[in-house]
This record gives sequence, C-alpha cells and structure tokens, in this order.
Amino acid sequence: QVQLVESGGGVVQAGGSLRLSCAASELTVSSYNMGWFRQAPGKEREFVAAISGPGGIGYWSDSVKGRDTISRDNGKNTVYLQMNSLKPDDTAVYYCAASTSPYSRRADDFDYWGQGTQVTVSS
Repeated sequence: QVQLVESGGGVVQAGGSLRLSCAASELTVSSYNMGWFRQAPGKEREFVAAISGPGGIGYWSDSVKGRDTISRDNGKNTVYLQMNSLKPDDTAVYYCAASTSPYSRRADDFDYWGQGTQVTVSS
C-alpha cells in the first residue's frame, strides 16, 4: 500500500526557514510527479511546488517561486521542500502528493496523498 509520510513542519518566525520531507513507500518517487500542496483554514488546497518524475525538473507556484526549492533523494526515496523567507501567509497544512500526470498543478491529478504537516509562521 502506497504511503507518503510528511515531516519537518513546525512553528517558525517570519523570515525563517523550514525543510519539509516526504518519505514514500511502495512508490518510487523518481517515477512519479511529486508535488507539495498546502491548505490554510477556510481556504482551498493550493499547489506549491512539484518535481517531475523522469527529468527531476522542479516547478513552483508564483507565491513561493524564488523562495522555495524542491528536490529529491532517490536513494532515500524522499522528496524535500526547502522553504525560505517564510511569511505568515505561508501558514498552512502542507501535503505531499504523487501523480502520473507530468507537470500538473491540479490537485485532482494527484493520486496519492500524505496526511499533512502543519507549518505555522509567526509575525
């Protein structure tokens, strides 16, 4: 059974950094489009960043472009989201997800989801 387990969330002051991890089992991260989404209270789930399967090419939403980096470690079968210059607006539950749709930003295209990890940025 596919499992995606996020970790690394927490409370950080504005301007700080966090690195989220997504460890996968029964799924090879290099074969899937691996993405990060977030959902703040009262808001819809939104795309943050993803890394393509075969090519390992990252792409980001405009809201985090230039601040966040996405990467993966094939040996550990883990995907990372390095978040820098965090803002209070970044506060949300962050979810890791896997898709077979190349370069998708749509949550509906992602077939597997983790349980999420809370990120809180204080001002």
